[in-house]
This record gives sequence, C-alpha cells and structure tokens, in this order.
Amino acid sequence: MRKNIIAGNWKMNKNLSEAKELIKGIKEGVLLEKINNTRIIVAPSFVNLLSVVKVTEESIIEVAAQNVHELNSGAFTGEVSANMLSGIGVKSVIVGHSERRSIYAESNELLAKKIDGALANKMEVIFCFGESLEDRTLGKQFQVIEEQLKSSLFHLPEEVFASIILAYEPVWAIGTGETATPEQAQEMHLYIRNLLKKNYNEKLSDNISILYGGSVKPSNAKEIFSKPDVDGGLIGGASLNSSDFLKIIESI
Repeated sequence: MRKNIIAGNWKMNKNLSEAKELIKGIKEGVLLEKINNTRIIVAPSFVNLLSVVKVTEESIIEVAAQNVHELNSGAFTGEVSANMLSGIGVKSVIVGHSERRSIYAESNELLAKKIDGALANKMEVIFCFGESLEDRTLGKQFQVIEEQLKSSLFHLPEEVFASIILAYEPVWAIGTGETATPEQAQEMHLYIRNLLKKNYNEKLSDNISILYGGSVKPSNAKEIFSKPDVDGGLIGGASLNSSDFLKIIESI
C-alpha cells in the first residue's frame, strides 16, 4: 500500500537559527494521532541539513537534501555527493526540481545519472518533473511528461522503484498567476500512473506515491489531496511557515 507524503522544500531560505525554529515548530505541532499512513519530510539547505537531522532524530519527521551530484567524489567545487549526505543521516534527495532544470539547465540525461548515483548509495529519490506554460498551451503536456520520465527514470529495473517518489510539478501553475485545478492534477497523476503500468506493471503503478507540487496551500490542500491518484504534496512557500505546513499535513 502506497503512503501519503507531505514534503517541504525550503529552497534557499532560512539561516541556521531560523531553520531550527521552523523545524522545532513543525516537530511540536505534529500530533501522532492525526498522522495516518503519512510520511513527513523536510528539505533544508545543505548548510542546515545536519542540524535539522539532529533535531528530528527522536521524531517521525524525515530529512531530505535538495540536490546531489551524480558522482561520489572528485574535483567538483561546491558540489555535494550522495555518500556525503548519507554520512550525516540524510536518506532522501530531491532530483529534477523545476528550478534546477530551468535555472541550472539540468537535462533529463544528467538527472538519470543523479538518480543512479543516489540509488547506488541506497538513498531514496524524490523525482520532480512537469511541463511549462508553453507546453500546456500547445497541448504538449502529456508528451513532455512521458519524455521526462522515459529519459530519466524508465531505464531503472522494477525493484528499485521502492526507493522512488514521484513529484509532478505543473511549472505553469507556480508563481505565474495561473492555477491548476484539482481535476487537472488528478488527470495528470492518472496519466503518470498509466505510463508506469504500461512500461512496468500494475503492481508498481499502484504502489508508487505521486506527489503534487503546484502551489499547495492550506486553502486548497484538502481538495487536491482528495483526488484518488494524488498521494500528497511537495510544498514550497507554505512549508516555510510551521502553522501553514501543519495545516497541510492535517488536511491529508
């Protein structure tokens, strides 16, 4: 049975004291009796990872990194490898976020290497993908999603998908003034699940968690999460406020 997941991506926000305050608020607000089959993940910046790992050691909150290099070591100034992350107790990593794709020109091929490197180090991967406003306007959204998944993910053997979480990001609905409806989210999540069924099998398709990453807020979370193929959210701005993040967790 697949789990519901609420993951907070803090991006390049919060210094050390702010990060400690935020995770303390989340930790204190998580009521175990309200968490049913739901995982809670936070992704601080690299410099705050170890501190957040230590704060969450005795809680159900998990910690993920926002990015990773595809190799374990080498002359790559400013980069961080999967074995470095696992060495400080980080067990999950976000790969392929829309900002990494658009701002840093990370290709589907590079993302495939990052996924391989993370999995080789026994890390879980939260794989992000999604179409732009131009893609959606041209009616190419399904084609784009299939290409992203096939190029970066579908080379993997079936057994490693137990360590993969999918996160659909409709880039056109993030900070653009456009809004994706819960029905549009469900439509794409069902399409993704059917792609997995077609390329692998129904069991894998049914068991993998697919998160929605399109500007989820306390005001729209419950309706989005009510859709049968939406298994939670990858939360951006709303994860930077403990009260908002906790409301989103409770809504699932």
